[in-house]
Amino acid sequence: MLNRLLSHDLPRSKPLAVLLLLIVLALAFTPFLFPGVKALNVAAKVLVFVVLVASFDLLLGYTGIVSFAHTMFFGIGAYGVAIASTRMGAGWAALGTGIAAALALSLVLALAIGLFSLRVRAIFFSMITLAVAAAFQTLASQLSEITGGEDGLTFRVPEQLSPSFELAAEPFLGANLDGRLLCYYLLFATALVLVLALLRIVNSPFGRVLQAIRENEFRAEAIGYRVVVYRTVSSILSALFATLAGAMLAVWLRYNGPDTSLSFEIMLDVLLIVVIGGMGTIYGALIGSAVFVVAQSYLQDLLRLGSEAVSGLPWLAALLSPDRWLLWLGLLFVLSVYYFPTGVVGRLRAWRAARSPATSTHPTHPLQGDYVENNR
Repeated sequence: MLNRLLSHDLPRSKPLAVLLLLIVLALAFTPFLFPGVKALNVAAKVLVFVVLVASFDLLLGYTGIVSFAHTMFFGIGAYGVAIASTRMGAGWAALGTGIAAALALSLVLALAIGLFSLRVRAIFFSMITLAVAAAFQTLASQLSEITGGEDGLTFRVPEQLSPSFELAAEPFLGANLDGRLLCYYLLFATALVLVLALLRIVNSPFGRVLQAIRENEFRAEAIGYRVVVYRTVSSILSALFATLAGAMLAVWLRYNGPDTSLSFEIMLDVLLIVVIGGMGTIYGALIGSAVFVVAQSYLQDLLRLGSEAVSGLPWLAALLSPDRWLLWLGLLFVLSVYYFPTGVVGRLRAWRAARSPATSTHPTHPLQGDYVENNR
């Protein structure tokens, strides 16, 4: 049953399976295990980034496409919900309309970018997507009557998802049973469904063709696959999933602005998370997002505790100052890339394969078996 649910793409490593299970359980029970507003916000951000990073990995890790326009689709999803909720008022109809309009716009833009840009060389395609993303961010900042400009849009969500909605007067296991809790579990269920859907896509015949294109584009085309069509469809699917991730963020924050969903820093964060978790692995999106967001959110607190503990050594206390958290965060990423060049998932699977040589050359798709044999 679990094998079918995971689309026959099991972790293939006991440490990896345990790590994934712990992260999923931690996210599922965060409101009760870690009471407090900050912990819940961090967990919600992890859920949003899991979907966003997994959708980007469909492009980069599985198809070999480097696009810098991914946050544009992320922003479209967030703005779709924000604009519809502002114009139509709080309600499920506004959420549905905003998400549907955002998906339609993302579909059109992704199709246009795919048809006009995917025929060019990789570096030129990346530059085109970067220019499109920058233009869209500028447009969102200037259309203040629609998008709220630099100030963004603050809106209300359906009553059942607002903090004022109470399921019970008394807390349960330290957590308030209110609309905020319902909103969190709505995000959790949505993220779970979308990640399982992405697992199904990458392990389908379509996904195997994408991996073949990534490994050897010319060979895949010679066999008879229309590479441009497959890459365009991959771009569209990736954009739609990123749009849904943006909608999740907007529903949780009840606000959206250019810096919230369209910032280029988000794109850099997504790239870092893909590298940390492991490219070409949907599981890597879960692990990388958890590691990155938790480190980003709690590193300052840990440094503050460390600085206070070594207050007798001024030079060490200054080095551990919370103001230098970006330095330590960068150092952690450098070390993670150095010791995990294929990401956490790739390293754990390689370790498992090294212990079981008989399974180390098992092909993941029909074309990969020949590719491995011809490139030993």
